[in-house]
Amino acid sequence: MEHEIYVSREVKNLGHREAASLIKKAAAMALEAEGVDRPCIISVMLTNEDGIHYVNREFRNVDAPTDVLSFPQNELQPGHFDADACERDMDTGAVLLGDMMISLPRCERQGEEYGHGFKRELMYLTVHSVLHLLGYDHVDEGEMKAQMRRREKAIMGDEI
Repeated sequence: MEHEIYVSREVKNLGHREAASLIKKAAAMALEAEGVDRPCIISVMLTNEDGIHYVNREFRNVDAPTDVLSFPQNELQPGHFDADACERDMDTGAVLLGDMMISLPRCERQGEEYGHGFKRELMYLTVHSVLHLLGYDHVDEGEMKAQMRRREKAIMGDEI
């Protein structure tokens, strides 16, 4: 299935030229694992700490930088993708899943801190964000978070 994953950079000189291809690979893995059977569109903005801090403050009222932000276009139920309940691109009919923003410096730091490197961390953050676009959440430490973590592990498989 051919999904449209648009990756842009808000800030020049972020490095990591391979980031766009890793994001596209991870997003495709997550969409396939979740049974998404329609072409989808996802927009990804790569930024730095200042850029993600600004968006986190303006849209979530959290005055701190973070690693990834997700902005779902639809209200979906985790594990039950329903294309008919989604917004569509008027020209192509592709499902508009939403937007995500990733801080590449934070991703690099976390990859080092967790001992698995930049590539795995970027793919994990992408899978995590795609799951948010598909209705998963982790607002508390309960079952919703556990459900999301199980899906992340299953999708990442050998990438862990």
